[in-house]
Amino acid sequence: MNKKIVLTGDRPSGCLHVGHYIGSLKNRLMLQDTHEEYIMIADMQVLTDNFEHPEMLEKNILNVALDYLAVGLDPKKCTILIQSQIPELCELTLYYLNLVTWNRLKHNPTVKAEIKQKGFGENVSAGFMIYPVSQAADITAFKAHLVPVGEDQLPILEQTVEVVRKFNRTYNTDVLIEPQAMISNCSRLVGIDGKNKMSKSLNNAIYLSDSLDEVRAKVMKMYTDPNHLRVEDPGKVEGNPVFIYLDAFDEDKKRVSELKEQYQKGGLGDVVVKKHLLSVLEVFLEPIRNRRRIFEKDPASVLSILKEGSIKARQKVTLTLDEVRRAMHLKSHF
Repeated sequence: MNKKIVLTGDRPSGCLHVGHYIGSLKNRLMLQDTHEEYIMIADMQVLTDNFEHPEMLEKNILNVALDYLAVGLDPKKCTILIQSQIPELCELTLYYLNLVTWNRLKHNPTVKAEIKQKGFGENVSAGFMIYPVSQAADITAFKAHLVPVGEDQLPILEQTVEVVRKFNRTYNTDVLIEPQAMISNCSRLVGIDGKNKMSKSLNNAIYLSDSLDEVRAKVMKMYTDPNHLRVEDPGKVEGNPVFIYLDAFDEDKKRVSELKEQYQKGGLGDVVVKKHLLSVLEVFLEPIRNRRRIFEKDPASVLSILKEGSIKARQKVTLTLDEVRRAMHLKSHF
């Protein structure tokens, strides 16, 4: 029996952080043993809002690949690919654009939220506006049954389903497969500032590649309960990033529960809790750092993995594109 297909990936905007691990990488490690998994480094998507800085991509692609390998993603079990190395995805995007109205794109909640966050206003590029259609092409090209996403990305997957249904209905076919969303049990972590999701642009992230000193500095300046001024004061654990991180990374749940109870009663200082979090994060990050150092010594081998993965992925996408063209009566007449 053929395995169910999973498509997932990241924009190569820099190194990955611990929020990425909780939000998606942890699931990918599990899925690589049970599914046919394709993991895309979405470099073309980065260009939708960074088209004037293409020079950043080469380094960032390598960094993301290093992080993938460092956490344990195995190219013998999953296929890691670069989006721009599969030009057939652009052709699929062009066809799908005819199935989506501009008004629908403007009202996609994810697109609206990102336009506001990035401050584009009326100067948003057409490339950025159509990226949900590009993602629909990515997903359907691999005939993915399952797509791990955060809740903020659900509108993108909903739009993909709309494209699939309209295409199959319009061309009286079953070529495209409706994907299902896989929501992580733990959403992406709040940043160390306690205000926003962890991200590079907000400088509030702990990266998988950070050194012990870098992690220590970030943990010790983490936002906590602003009203917990003295050790003896009762503290709030809800919305407190230190305890959010402990919930996510400390496997000793009994210990976390005891710390929460003591903090809420009073008598437990922020520094003590932060030092405990630091020790927990170090247990998690040290083996990842060590594996990353090994792969960093041979970047050519890492790039070879990406090349081989992209070639394999392109072969699969080419088959889907051929089916799409035939359904649209665009097969070659020459």
